[in-house]
Amino acid sequence: MNEDLKFLKELQAELNTQENDCQAAPRFWTIMDYKKSPGNEDYDSGELQYYFNDGDHVVFEDFNHLKEFIEEHYEEDIDDELRWHLNNEDIEFLWQYITNNLNDDGYFDSVFVKEEDFIAPNTMFLTKAEAKRHLELNHYRYTSKAHTYAMTAWRAPKVERLLKILSELDFDSLAQEN
Repeated sequence: MNEDLKFLKELQAELNTQENDCQAAPRFWTIMDYKKSPGNEDYDSGELQYYFNDGDHVVFEDFNHLKEFIEEHYEEDIDDELRWHLNNEDIEFLWQYITNNLNDDGYFDSVFVKEEDFIAPNTMFLTKAEAKRHLELNHYRYTSKAHTYAMTAWRAPKVERLLKILSELDFDSLAQEN
C-alpha cells in the first residue's frame, strides 16, 4: 500500500508541474508521427515519390538510393549512356531514362505524395515524460520526425474527474489513516 501511495504522490507532483503544451485539462499525451500519402499536385504541397514494385515495393528516398538500386539490379544493362545518367546526379533526368529504357515490365513508377501527420495507434500517456521515454525506447517504430503530442480528453467526464482526483487528493492524509 505504501508503494502505491508513493507512486500516486509522485504522479501527482508530475501532473501538477509538467508542461501543458497549450492543451486544456484534462490532458494526456500521445505520439504524433508522419507518413507519405498520395496527393493531388494541383491542391497539395508535396513531391514526386519514385518507386519500383515487382511485388517488393521499393521507394527511392533520393538519387543515391535509386543509383545503387540500378547498379545492383540492372548491372548487365549499364551501358555508356546509362553510366552517364548515373553520374549526373539529377534524379528526374535519370528517372526519365529508366522509364524510357528499363521499364518494359512497368515496375518503375512515380506518384505525387504529400506528408500527413497522424496520432500513432495505441499511444496514451498521463505524462509528457512518459511519452518521451516511450519514444526514446521505441524509436525504431517511428520516423525521425515523431514527437510527443498533447491532447485534451474533451467531454470525457470520468477522465476529467480521475485526473482532478489525482491532481488534488491529499495522499499524506490517506497514508496517516492507514
